[in-house]
Order: sequence, then structure tokens, then C-alpha cells
Amino acid sequence: MIIRSLKRFLRKRSNASRLLLAAEGDYEEGMDQSTTPGQSPVEPAKARRRLSPDERRRMIVEGAVAFFSEVGLDGTTRELSCRLGVAQPLIYRYFGSKEELLEAVFQSVYIDRLDAAWHPALLDRSVPFETRLRNFYRNYTRAIFTYEWMRIFMFSGLAGADLNGRYLHQVETLYLKPLLAEARHAFPAADPQMEDVWSLHGGIIYLAIRKFIYRLPMPDDLGPLVEQMAQRFADSYREMMIQAEKQEPLRTPR
Repeated sequence: MIIRSLKRFLRKRSNASRLLLAAEGDYEEGMDQSTTPGQSPVEPAKARRRLSPDERRRMIVEGAVAFFSEVGLDGTTRELSCRLGVAQPLIYRYFGSKEELLEAVFQSVYIDRLDAAWHPALLDRSVPFETRLRNFYRNYTRAIFTYEWMRIFMFSGLAGADLNGRYLHQVETLYLKPLLAEARHAFPAADPQMEDVWSLHGGIIYLAIRKFIYRLPMPDDLGPLVEQMAQRFADSYREMMIQAEKQEPLRTPR
């Protein structure tokens, strides 16, 4: 079922790209438009809307995201142009190199999905820590738990590209280090460590790996599992706080 759905998604996106590029006169540039005897020449559609450069660039990026998520980062721009149904020079009209195109894919798949509101929400101490933690991971996973995100992330890591390292550095800076600081403020006696936070983060991401990489049976909505893991993380620190308080020696009055 998942495979059929993905094929339909990719086929629809590819067909849409061909139609949109055709509207710009870029589809199959250099195609022989002559007619055979007895055929009437095909007149161009009168109501075609010319796409702006930004629209065409965005369309190429969307096609590239679908393409690289399926075949990996080793896929070539020639193969991509065939998938989109356009001449290869069209891609280089908007992107000077494959590396520049991959940067646009990185921006679309990773950076554009991050919400500027998540960071200050993590720091809002008027809200209980566990509520902030659950809210953050619910919103974060809603944004990234997709076929394209997970596949490109895995392909990028296997290819040794620096996209993953740059992305994880940003995630650590914006979210994980602040999360650690807030955990230490909420549970000082538990002495939370950065490795604890990475273990939580990695465990949550593994849910999507099981679904989109291993293709194991998983719920359609991973949100409840994500919230359970976040709550258990906070509960474990609360229990450690309770145990630490029990072990404190009684203070004798002076």
C-alpha cells in the first residue's frame, strides 16, 4: 500500500511538472514541431499563463526533491531532466551546478520546515517543562516525518554529504541545547546530560526510520508515540528528583 501510494505521488508530481513547464515553452526544448502530410498544425493554447522565474525554479526544486528522495543523491541532472520532461539546459538556467541544486533541495526539505516559533516556545517557563517538550516534538515531527525528508536525510548521510552535519548542528543549537538547559532548570538534582537529550531525539527519529526506511508496520499517526516518549523522558527525571530528595540527609537545626 505504501509503495503504491508513493508511486502515485511521484507520477502525479512528474506529470504536473511536465504540464507546467510545457506552458512555458520549455517542455522538450528542440522537439520537432513539424507535422506529417494530412495533419493540421497544432495551435498553441491561447490562455496559457507564463510562469514567473520563481515559479519555474520552485517547480524544479519540487521535482528534484521527489527525484533525489527516490534514487539518492547520486542521481544525475540528466536523469532528473528526463523525469521532469525538460531539456537539461533548463535546469542549469536556474542552478549553476548540481551542488547548487542540492543546496536548494536542502533549503526546501530541511530549513524551510523549521518554525521560528519553536525556539521561544521551548524557553517559555510559564508552561510546564513536559508540556513544552511534548509540544515541540509534536510540531517538529509533523514537519519532518515525510517520505522525502527521511529518505534524503538517509541518502545524504550515506553519501558523506555535509548537509546532515549542517542540519544537525542547527537543530542542536536551536532546540537540543536549550532543551537541556530547561531540563536542568526543571530537574536540577537529576543532572540531565546532553547525551540524554540526543538519546530522546534519536529515539523519536527512529520511529520514522522504521516507517519510511524499513517499511515496517507503523501507525499512520506517529504523534501519540512521540508524545509518550517525550513524557517518559520528563517522568524519568522527575523520578530521579524524588529519589535524590529521599537520599538527602536531614538538616539539624542550629
